[in-house]
Amino acid sequence: MKYKNILIILFFFIFPNKSFGLIEVDITRGNLNPLPIAISPLSSDSSTKNELSKSLNVQDVGLEISKVIENNFRQSGLFNPLDKDSFLQKPDIAHLKPRFEDWSLIKAQALITGKVTYSEDKLRVEFRLWDILAAKEMMALAFTTVPKNWRRVGHIISDKVYERLTGEKGYFDTRIIFVSEKGPKTQRIKKLAIMDQDGFNTKYLTLGNELVLTPRFNPTNQMVTYLSYFRNLPRVYLLDIETGIQEVVGDFPGMTFAPRFSPNGKKIIMSFAMDGNSDIYTMDLENRIVERITNHPSIDTSPSYSPDGKFITFNSDRSGYQQIYIMKSDGSNVKRISFGKGLYGTPVWSPRGDLIAFTKLHRGKFYIGVMRTDGKGERLLTENYYQEAPSWSPNGRVLIFYRETKTDSKGEGFSAKLWSIDLTGYNERLVETETDASDPSWSSLLSN
Repeated sequence: MKYKNILIILFFFIFPNKSFGLIEVDITRGNLNPLPIAISPLSSDSSTKNELSKSLNVQDVGLEISKVIENNFRQSGLFNPLDKDSFLQKPDIAHLKPRFEDWSLIKAQALITGKVTYSEDKLRVEFRLWDILAAKEMMALAFTTVPKNWRRVGHIISDKVYERLTGEKGYFDTRIIFVSEKGPKTQRIKKLAIMDQDGFNTKYLTLGNELVLTPRFNPTNQMVTYLSYFRNLPRVYLLDIETGIQEVVGDFPGMTFAPRFSPNGKKIIMSFAMDGNSDIYTMDLENRIVERITNHPSIDTSPSYSPDGKFITFNSDRSGYQQIYIMKSDGSNVKRISFGKGLYGTPVWSPRGDLIAFTKLHRGKFYIGVMRTDGKGERLLTENYYQEAPSWSPNGRVLIFYRETKTDSKGEGFSAKLWSIDLTGYNERLVETETDASDPSWSSLLSN
């Protein structure tokens, strides 16, 4: 599963970000008026369609790529992809030069056009982004790759357009690793699974023979650390996604929990529990040296680094009940930052560095929320019967988490599903998976 096999070619001049100011997408609050955008099917000649349909089992790959882009934008909540049946201009003609008045007529403010060609076993996809209000081209790029990567091309185009129109990086060319679950609650079969952020291309990484928990990507997206029970003892593992090779990070006394990588990928941070006490440790992956970070007669767990690696957030009951703390990466200068009512857990630092997401339990309900790194500005984004384990999209705009529900009025039955929500508290949605799912972790951008 190599990610970096897409060749990106500058196809036309990309206009600077300040060239046009007519299109603006508000990303600072819940967007109640998403931008109307037309995504024209990418055009291709009959020979390209025929050749690609044989190898990909897709009738019209240009149309399918446009559907990937459309789905991404619709799910973002910031854009309103217009109905293709309302388009007045043919895709191939629009790509050469749109009739801007035709697109204005259907209320489009931005337009994406493109073309697909196939030659010497390579897929070439070019696209253009047009500002309908200014009647000008905003961006044009082309990509060359192997045909099976056509969905990734759709995600990369989505990211380029998203960044151009919002001013922040996208999050569509990413993957999510999670725990796939099947069976009754008392006898769940749990496997590691990985999929594209839109739920496609699911692959299972373990067989389900052993219980697996808390998978987390390293910064390059090629390695995963996770917790697995071997002969009823928890162990921390490393798994190479590409080769399938896994190894035990180390055999530690007592119980180990919630492993995560440091921002540079050189260390794993986790908590060990011994004699009823839990502290935070790191392990250097090169020399396997273990360093104790906290030493306190309380339960310290769920550590997460700041993006620059200088600080760690974690939860602890050292104040009498579970709250969120931050400290320097060497364990010094410990400060409590959560002071609201209820119990706080699973803190995770935003990729932007400005916020910490968390799970909160208060009066029998579970909340997913965010606060600033000094504890101020707490906002609860969503509440439910049971939900936890938030993970950030790489641009720090969206959180994915899992939610457990009772499936009937008697409280019998059970399901676990992945959900996502914007940082604004809007656009809460179910993330489709083939099975029940828990413990999600979002990768960084694959195309960086």
